[in-house]
Amino acid sequence: MNQSIIFPDHQDIDKDKHAVCFHAQQSGALIVCYVSIDDISKRHKCALEEDEAILSAFDQHRFDFEDLAEVAIEEESFNDQGEIWVS
Repeated sequence: MNQSIIFPDHQDIDKDKHAVCFHAQQSGALIVCYVSIDDISKRHKCALEEDEAILSAFDQHRFDFEDLAEVAIEEESFNDQGEIWVS
């Protein structure tokens, strides 16, 4: 694991993007990361509709999403808005 990328323990649901937003820090820069609720549901193997269930499922798979985000950050796979999306 790259120690220069830090993932604070904070996440929110972005209803407009139908995704969970979490952050990474690299060399002092804040990087916004997303995983779609559909991708969380697939990984969790059940439909997720309530905010509490979505965040709980995200938390259960947090390390997997952080690993994917770390790789995407290292590969500079940012979208046009400077965001990282993982699935």
